[in-house]
Amino acid sequence: MVKGLWTWGRGGWPAVGRGFLAIAIALAVTLGGCAQWIKPPPEAAIPSLVTSVLSDPKTFNAALNEESPNIFTYTYEGLTTINGETAEVEPALAESWTVEDGGLRVIFTLREGLRWSDGEPLTARDVDFTYNQIYFNDAIVTSTRDVMRIGQGQRLPTVRALDDRRVEFRLPEPFAPFFQTTGAEILPEHALRQAVETKDADGQPLFLSTWGVDTDPRQIVFNGPYVLERYSTSERVVFRRNPYYWRTAASGGEPLPKIDRFIWQIVESQDTALLKFRSRELDLMGVSPDYFTLLKREEERGEFTIYEAGPALSTSWIAFNLNQGTRDGKPLIDPKKSAWFNNVKFRQAVSYAINRQGMIDTIYRGLGEPQISPISVQSPFYVGEEAGVKTYPLDRDRAKQLLQEAGFQYRGSDLVDGDGNPVRFTLLTNAGAKIREAMGSQIMQDLAAIGIKVDFQPIAFNTLLEKLDGTFDWDCILLGLTGGTEPNNGANVWLVDGRLHAFNQAPPPNKPPLEGRVIADWEQRISDLYVEGAKELDPVKRKEIYAETQRLTQEYLPFIYLVNPLSMSAVRDRIQGLRYSALGGPLWNIHELELTEQDT
Repeated sequence: MVKGLWTWGRGGWPAVGRGFLAIAIALAVTLGGCAQWIKPPPEAAIPSLVTSVLSDPKTFNAALNEESPNIFTYTYEGLTTINGETAEVEPALAESWTVEDGGLRVIFTLREGLRWSDGEPLTARDVDFTYNQIYFNDAIVTSTRDVMRIGQGQRLPTVRALDDRRVEFRLPEPFAPFFQTTGAEILPEHALRQAVETKDADGQPLFLSTWGVDTDPRQIVFNGPYVLERYSTSERVVFRRNPYYWRTAASGGEPLPKIDRFIWQIVESQDTALLKFRSRELDLMGVSPDYFTLLKREEERGEFTIYEAGPALSTSWIAFNLNQGTRDGKPLIDPKKSAWFNNVKFRQAVSYAINRQGMIDTIYRGLGEPQISPISVQSPFYVGEEAGVKTYPLDRDRAKQLLQEAGFQYRGSDLVDGDGNPVRFTLLTNAGAKIREAMGSQIMQDLAAIGIKVDFQPIAFNTLLEKLDGTFDWDCILLGLTGGTEPNNGANVWLVDGRLHAFNQAPPPNKPPLEGRVIADWEQRISDLYVEGAKELDPVKRKEIYAETQRLTQEYLPFIYLVNPLSMSAVRDRIQGLRYSALGGPLWNIHELELTEQDT
C-alpha cells in the first residue's frame, strides 16, 4: 500500500510507517504457485517479537485493505519506500530510476535476483500486472487508484514492462507526489492472474474474494520481510521470516530480517493489552495518556523504555452522515436527521459545544493538543489559525446561538427542530478503544449541555466498517484516520468518489447503487483543490492550495476534529536497533531489529 495513504485507525496500536487515506467474500479458489511449507520448529525455540492489536484483520488481500494496523506493512513492499525518520523516498524493490521528458517518463530498474516467498522470480511483469490488472482495474475497488489519479481528467499513468528488470511509467501531466505513490505493494502475477481474469456468478472478479482472512496462509505469496505462518481468529496472527527477502545487513551481508518470528496477539481492549505488557507477554505497546504515569514508574523494573516523538500522524474526529441518497427508494438517513446533519450551522454548533481542552486535561492527561486540520502537523503543507483556519474553542452560548439561527428551538432545556422533533442521534465508535470510548462519553455529556441527546454505542470494529462501506446505516461516528506527511495521500478521503470519503460515501461497484446522492459546492471545491495540489510542482504554491483545503474543512466541518495525542510507545529494552519516530513508529525498520535474548 502507498506509504502514508490514509487508512482507518483502530485506535489501538499505532500505524507503523504505512497507510492509505475491504471486504473479502470467502470463495474457494485454487491458485497456482502456492508458498512452500516447511514445518516450523516448536514455538518456544523461536525468538519472537510480540505485540497486540484490538481486533482481527479484515483481509489478507493488500489491494483491498483500508485499515491500520494491517499485515501488509510487514509482508509486502513496493518499488519505493518512505524512510520512517526523514520521510524521504528511498529505493525498495527498485534499486534505481531515471526521469525523462520533464518528469513525464520514469523508468524503474528492479534489484537483481528478487524472489517471491514461494521462490518464484519477481520481475517487471509483476509490476506491470499489479498496476494494470489490479490497481487500475475499475472492477477492483482499491484506494491506491484514488491517489494515483492525475489532473482534472483524473487520468492514470501508463505502466509497461520493458524487460525482466525495467518498467516504464508515463504520466499524462506533472504529478508532484508520484514517487510516494510507487510505494504501493507489488503483487504476484503467477499467483493472482487467474483470480483477476475469472468472474464469479455476479460477473465480479474472483480476486475480490481471494486471500480473505479464512485463506490458508500457505496459499498467500509475499515479497516483504515476513510471511504469514498462522492466523487463529480472535487469538493471534503469526508472521515468520521470509527466506527470500532481498535485504541483507550492511555489515557482513547477513540475511534480513534478524528476528525470526513476529506475533500479533489479538486482545479485546487496551486494558487487556496493558496487563499483558506488564506481565511481559508483549514486547511493545502504544502508550495512551491514561497509562503513561503508571508505565513511566515501571520503566527500569520492567526493562522497557517509553519513546515519545511529538504529535502523532493521525486524526481523531466525529463525522455526521451527510449522504442524502436513497437505496431502493428508501432514504439512507431519516430525512429529519439528514436536514440537521447537512446544516453547516448545526455542525459548527456541535463543534463549539465539544470541550477539547477538557478531553486533553482529563482523558489525555495533558499529553495532546486540539486538532484543527486533516493534514498532519509534521507535514510541510500544514497551516494553522494564523493562516485563517477556523478553530472552535468551547463556547456553548455561541453553539446555542448558531442552532437558533438555523431554525432550532429550545423546549425547556431540550433542543427541537422547527417541526418540534427532539434532536437525538446515535454516535458509534469501535469497542475496545478505551480513549475513544472515554471521548464518546464526554461528547454525549457536552452535547447534552446544549440540549442534544446522544445515544453512544461502541461496536465491533469490523461491524462499524461494514456500516461505513456497505449499508451506510449510521448517524454519527467517532473514529480516526492514520496517514503521513504528503497531503495527496489523503485523496482517498477528499475526492468526492474517494474510497474513504466517509461523510458522503459513494458505494463501491460491488455494493447496491444509490440514487440522489448530492455533492455540496464546498465538497466539490475541496476535491478539485486536491487535484490541483497534486499537479503543482512549486512547493510554495502547493502549500497555498492545501492551506485553502484546510480552511474549507474547518469552515464546513465534514469531520469535526478533536485531539491530536503525542506519539508514544513502550518498547522492551531487549529490542535493539530501534529508531522511533512519529512517522514510522517503533517498527518501521523491523528488518533491522534484533533481540538480545531468547523468549522466556
